[in-house]
Amino acid sequence: MSTTAAEHIAHSFELSQLPEGFHEDPFPIYRALREYDPVRQLADGSYFLTRYDDLVAIYKNPKSFSSDKKLEFKPKFGDSPLFEHHTTSLVFSDPPLHTRVRKLISGALTPRAIAGMEQGLIRLVDNLLDRMEEKRDVDLIEDFASAIPIEVIGNILDVPTDEREPLREWSLAILGALEPVLSAEVAERGNRAVTEFIAYLTDLIARRRAQPGNPETDVLTRLILGEADGEKLSANELIHNCIFLLNAGHETTTNLIGNGLVCLSNHPDQRQRLRHQPELIKPTIEEILRFESSNQLGNRITTETVDIGGISMPAQTRITLCIGAANRDPTQFTDPDIFDIARTPNRHLAFASGTHACVGMSLARLEGQIAIGRLVTRFPDYALAGAPLRGGRVRFRGYMNIPAILKPM
Repeated sequence: MSTTAAEHIAHSFELSQLPEGFHEDPFPIYRALREYDPVRQLADGSYFLTRYDDLVAIYKNPKSFSSDKKLEFKPKFGDSPLFEHHTTSLVFSDPPLHTRVRKLISGALTPRAIAGMEQGLIRLVDNLLDRMEEKRDVDLIEDFASAIPIEVIGNILDVPTDEREPLREWSLAILGALEPVLSAEVAERGNRAVTEFIAYLTDLIARRRAQPGNPETDVLTRLILGEADGEKLSANELIHNCIFLLNAGHETTTNLIGNGLVCLSNHPDQRQRLRHQPELIKPTIEEILRFESSNQLGNRITTETVDIGGISMPAQTRITLCIGAANRDPTQFTDPDIFDIARTPNRHLAFASGTHACVGMSLARLEGQIAIGRLVTRFPDYALAGAPLRGGRVRFRGYMNIPAILKPM
């Protein structure tokens, strides 16, 4: 891309009117923005940020940069189930709600608890690999990546196995409504999903109140009972944060696994390296998270006048944090467009940072390590059977379908 073309792209960039080919490969556009308009003011008055250091500074200052989305989402969602859900969930809230919910969830996702999930995860992944081996022609999303987190989160909340089928579609519909441009069809689908999800969880919570599980391993029971000091969630907070857990733990981890398998297929030298050095699986997952971040965008709103990159922004200025761009910032990462499974250091922002760092990051890492590590070990020569189909989203980067052929050793 020439300098003139890159400057034009940067100075004309709008989230509401994305350039052709953006969903397939947004990274040249992110590069142009970083270089020529890193604090880009969009037509609606909000700002789009692409530099690593700017994002880190914002993550470290939650007092000046709020995660509360009531002002931002009201014009978008109106008085709707989507508005109620997204403004009540952990990720889009500030203290004290954020503190209470995070404390309750993290108490059930301790290192010890996550370590206790490892053998069950291995069995789940191996069973999926057994089924795929029988088919040979598979879809790495439908047959593998999407099946793992839905079972893991279902187990954490102890959702009965025969009641999990609608969870993926509800999740896709609700998270799809977070895209920068919201069509009437997507809004209707998202609102319907929230309504159906609430009805289901209301019944599940009533059953769990009648027969509580072990709060050390059952997050739903833990959220219902609250802390010993009396810290509890309201009925509304409880329902919407259960929806958040099922959604957040599902799509982003599905994307991590799917993105990783495509990356390794597209970089056969790195796949061979992992095959011969399986101990590299942990840095491999970190590089996948950096190179193809499952979550590409975050948002904040200023609570006071702030200065970013020499630009003064008044209170209530909306800001989009481009995680995908920051994770390829050459001031932080050497050769950022090179996929290197042994990269170190690798302080990526795929899980955000600060008080809003992903509460389930350790679990997501473990799922990625087991899923990708065991598939590559068992089917080191798996091959894509045609072009994978992107999900067509800006915020959540992943695939809807990855047709593949498995070739056992």
